[in-house]
Amino acid sequence: TAFFRGAKEKNHHLYKPYSNAIIAKEPTSLEEEIKEIRRSGSNRDLDSASEFEMSDIFYFARRGVESIMDDEVTKRFSAEELESWNLLTRSNNNFHYISLRLTVLWGLGLLIRYGFLLPLRVTLAVTGVSLLVILTSVIGLLPNGRMKNFLSEKVHLMCYRICVRALTAIITYHDSENKPKNGGICVANHTSPIDVIILASDGCYAMVGQIHGGLMGVIQRSMVKACPHIWFERSEVKDRHLVAKRLSDHVEDKSKLPILIFPEGTCINNTSVMMFKKGSFEIGATVYPVAIKYDPRFGDAFWNSSKFGMVNYLLRMMSSWAIVCSVWYLPPMSREEGEDAVQFANRVKAAIARQGGLVDLLWDGGLKRAKVKDTFKEEQQKLYSKMLVGTQEDRSRS
Repeated sequence: TAFFRGAKEKNHHLYKPYSNAIIAKEPTSLEEEIKEIRRSGSNRDLDSASEFEMSDIFYFARRGVESIMDDEVTKRFSAEELESWNLLTRSNNNFHYISLRLTVLWGLGLLIRYGFLLPLRVTLAVTGVSLLVILTSVIGLLPNGRMKNFLSEKVHLMCYRICVRALTAIITYHDSENKPKNGGICVANHTSPIDVIILASDGCYAMVGQIHGGLMGVIQRSMVKACPHIWFERSEVKDRHLVAKRLSDHVEDKSKLPILIFPEGTCINNTSVMMFKKGSFEIGATVYPVAIKYDPRFGDAFWNSSKFGMVNYLLRMMSSWAIVCSVWYLPPMSREEGEDAVQFANRVKAAIARQGGLVDLLWDGGLKRAKVKDTFKEEQQKLYSKMLVGTQEDRSRS
């Protein structure tokens, strides 16, 4: 309390009042905050303080409590729920009786969605996937050439658009003049597996992914016969050099379709964009950023893979009223002189976040299933020790 009282008396610059009466904390460095804590807790000047003070502990304790109270990472892996049911979205909780009129509306909606829309959409989805497998297998028998590429593109577009109809997806595409071109890499933020058909229904792409078994494996094997998709064996996925070489060889051939990649590596709940893996930005190819933003008022498109399996998730999508989203094609971007792959990835990520109205986060989406790396903890320790050592060196010089 002494810290906040002292900050208020000094009109402290770290806390800024906004018009909605919320006190928002502006970004500050570790050194600035610790210095302010020392000043607030003591009448002595900072330069006369010892290298370490017990009050420094309060900084780390407060940051820990702030992280627990407002965790900006784990909340990105839960559904973006509306405050109240708007008669359009799926009801997330069990049914609660409120009024007869609302109960009748809810019951009618349930009957229409599950009795009429769901069977129709399942039929469309089965038709689209079946046509994709059969027609791409037939096209794969043709010799390589312009005719094969033409038919492959038409078949892929037709089948993906049928699958989009199975979701009753209402998509608005913006700035189509910036659509990815052959020999480039299309990168987009990732919310759901349906991101693929949302983009592929407006243009053809070469997919990148791990080889699967079952129905997914059948689809992958048939697709690669008609179009040069890039599938990796499980043992090859962790070989970064092999992956980079396969991608590089593909983009060097300007006759091949642009590669579609989701650099986050996992699904985020469409409120933010998390760290982009640098692999696809090391190749040196032209990058075509794409921002995808779903409207949660009509249906939640986020796939929480730890809560729902793929089949369960798709059934939930097909039993929603509609999937409404906007897609922005951003101008192509290339690595600038002196810019490394990480900086380039961050610049592309920032552009996508800005266009889609998403929060730009530096955290790795891998934290969805893994613990925080020790390097993050060590970084804070290094910053604090650097501050102490720097203070001691300054005093020795004086």
